[in-house]
Amino acid sequence: MEKLIEKIEEILEVDNLDLSKKFVEFEEWDSLSSLSIIALLDSDYKLVCTNDQLIKFSSIEEFCKYVLNSGK
Repeated sequence: MEKLIEKIEEILEVDNLDLSKKFVEFEEWDSLSSLSIIALLDSDYKLVCTNDQLIKFSSIEEFCKYVLNSGK
């Protein structure tokens, strides 16, 4: 999970990611961030996700667990 968290931190331009927050709660969240997360899922995890699906996760922790449990 640490590798995924590091990549999300890089995309959101934060040093310490609060896993209890939703993506939309970050000041840095915008359409480019969303596209970057979607591209990351496709390239690194072979998962397809839409922006609407991303913002429905109750927390980044829930999102990370979903990604890791979906497998590569």
